[in-house]
Amino acid sequence: MSEKLNVELNDRQRELLLRGLRFVRSSRMLEFRDSSEITEDKRKEELSEIRQLVEMLDVKSRRSEPAAV
Repeated sequence: MSEKLNVELNDRQRELLLRGLRFVRSSRMLEFRDSSEITEDKRKEELSEIRQLVEMLDVKSRRSEPAAV
């Protein structure tokens, strides 16, 4: 994740992307893997990358929302 890519998304696109990332995260967490295929550290790294993407998208959506008082 060293390259940066700026993409403008409308609210609907962002929500679809977030939903897809949540699905991928759940799928990866529940997936049975052959121990020779991937290590536990690699799996945790993948899940961490997905979490970071979700957090980046959530931050952008929170910035566009008015503050609640």
